[in-house]
Amino acid sequence: MSHIRGVVFVASVLTLALSGISAFAQEGLLRGPIIAPDAKLEVVFDKGFWLEGPAVGPDGRVYFSDITMSFATKMSAGAIWVHDPASNQTTLFRSPSGMANGIKFDRQGGMVVAQGADFGGRQVVRTDPSTGLSKIVAGLYQGRPFNSPNDLDIDRQGRIYFSDPRYFGHEPIEQPVFGVYRVDTDGTVALIAADVSRPNGIALSSDEKTLYVAENDIGMLDVRVRQSGLPTRQGSMRILAYELDGAGKVSNPRVFVDYGNQAGADGLIVDRDGNLYAAVQMAKGYGVRVYNPSGTEIAALPTPIRPTNVTLATRDGKTTLYVTAGTTLYRIATTVPARP
Repeated sequence: MSHIRGVVFVASVLTLALSGISAFAQEGLLRGPIIAPDAKLEVVFDKGFWLEGPAVGPDGRVYFSDITMSFATKMSAGAIWVHDPASNQTTLFRSPSGMANGIKFDRQGGMVVAQGADFGGRQVVRTDPSTGLSKIVAGLYQGRPFNSPNDLDIDRQGRIYFSDPRYFGHEPIEQPVFGVYRVDTDGTVALIAADVSRPNGIALSSDEKTLYVAENDIGMLDVRVRQSGLPTRQGSMRILAYELDGAGKVSNPRVFVDYGNQAGADGLIVDRDGNLYAAVQMAKGYGVRVYNPSGTEIAALPTPIRPTNVTLATRDGKTTLYVTAGTTLYRIATTVPARP
């Protein structure tokens, strides 16, 4: 889920959109088996600040975060919005949000949220759907706060996997690594990967034998450094694939996609057939790239604005891809449902 490149970028979104969807858009939609015939990208909601973390709830509605960077919004405290496909209406679900970023729903219908830094919770929280009460499921590791929980996924056993980088926020960084963690059903928190320079989006494969992690290293600890005009150096921009065993341990990481010196991937999701959808922010064009389990790109969807995350929703036998991008939530009809 997203690193937010700062206020300069947010202010330039309209300019980017009006200048054309870039070379990526000129490729057109590589429909293949993924994008539905004659499908069109639609705007669902466009009144956010920095939208992230879309997820489909047990009620069929689509929930998504609005990360309102405090230094750019006069201390706004974040929000979670909810879109109802039946009425086509979007309403405020929760604010303050604890600076919610990634959202997922577990098999019991609980809303699990990664709360980031910048006056946020810096924790993973679950809200009970029957009572509305929330519980901290991961608040500390070895007695210290997390950096800024970013994105998450949940396996069939109910174990939670989440990434913990830092891209902005005034709070001290107290964890020695930007790690990937697992929360077991008994509440035990384990650091399972410490070899990713800046982990962001995260997703389980359809057979849950692979854990995908988007490595999105902008080469600094705070996006506001970009506004200073000082030279910076970008780190690795890749999607890594780890082997995942039955105990939830990872091993044998391999490079699934390498974006080289381009901006790379943010949020991820996997469909029923094992295809990986990535919100890609490459210089040659913004959009969603779809890869089969071997890492071959099989579909591409250009977006006018830099995308941050994706989710798949199935309703009345029809599947829709939702994409958060800057201020906007988009949707388009697709053909393969999400991973169960």
